[in-house]
Formats: sequence, structure tokens, C-alpha cells
Amino acid sequence: MGADEPVANRRERRKMATRQELSRVALRLAIERGPTHVRIEEIAAEADVALRTFHNHFASKEEAIMSVGVERAAAISDALTRRPAGEPLVDALAAVFAEHYGFDGDLDDRWLARARLAMSTPALRGEYLKTLESSEQALASAIAERLGAPADDLRPRVLAAAVSGAVRVAVAHWLDHGPVNGLPSILRGAIRSVVVDQS
Repeated sequence: MGADEPVANRRERRKMATRQELSRVALRLAIERGPTHVRIEEIAAEADVALRTFHNHFASKEEAIMSVGVERAAAISDALTRRPAGEPLVDALAAVFAEHYGFDGDLDDRWLARARLAMSTPALRGEYLKTLESSEQALASAIAERLGAPADDLRPRVLAAAVSGAVRVAVAHWLDHGPVNGLPSILRGAIRSVVVDQS
């Protein structure tokens, strides 16, 4: 720790910023051209990094396009651990998912475009499902912490999987039916349908 820690922190921040920029560029190009017409070399060039740098962060262009979902999942899991300790789990889950998908009243066009791409492009759909699976692990850890359960307990993992599935179905339903600003309400209802009182 000590004197080396600020240097390590700066290095991690730079790496995260590079990863986020690559993801932003990949998503923008996929929206503009369609995912099949985007090459990794173009993503790296537009992000002004070497091709090797791209491969240090992502295994494929599909992973880069979908990585925003992993970041959102990490933020949701972190927010869950910060909810009031006495709040029922179902209320805490409904609140954090509604907040992170609420767009503060305005629709996030990049998120919407990414969601539509994920649902309509087979290669991206597979990557989207992979990101959901890894996101469940972070959510399960946060649920275990709230429940005071061991990290390897089955219950938090099952709850995380159920919530993840409910969110995926809620987003697909919302994309198909709208209304534009109704997603937080749909998410709350979907989560409440799969999570019962855990006290």
C-alpha cells in the first residue's frame, strides 16, 4: 500500500477509462453500421489504441459492445449493499433496479440501442446472456451480504438468477410494448413476482 497505491489507482483508472472508451466506440459503430459490419481493427483505431490493447480488454467485438451491461450490473450490486439494512430484500432489489434503469425521466438512447441490438442479433444475444450470467455472480454476493448468508449459499444464487431472469423478461416486454418511460415500473413488478420475503 503506501506510496505505491496512488500509482496503482491511477493505472486502474486509466485501464477502466480505456475499456469504457473501447466499449463506447464499439457500440456506436455497431449502431451506425450494424454489428456484422464492424471490425476490431476499426474499433481500436477509432479509440486511438493499439489492436493489442483491445485484446487486453476484450476477447471479441461482441464482448466490447455488450460490456456496458457488466458495468451496470456492478453498479447495481454495489447500490444494493448500500441500501438500508432493515429494508426488505424485495424492496431493496426493486429500488436499485428501477433507479439504474430509470434514466432520470429521459430515455438513454445508447442503452436502448444496445438493448435492441442484443435482442435482434444472434451473436450479440449470446454475449448478452454471458454478461447476464457473470452479473448474477455479483448480484448473488450482494444478496448474500444482505441476508447474512455464506458466500457459497444456494439461496442468494437462486435469488440472483430469478431476479436476472425477471429483469431480462421485463426489458424484452418493455421493448416490445412500451410505454417509453414505463420500464422502472415494469421492473418493480417483475422483481416482486419472483422475490418473496426473505426474513
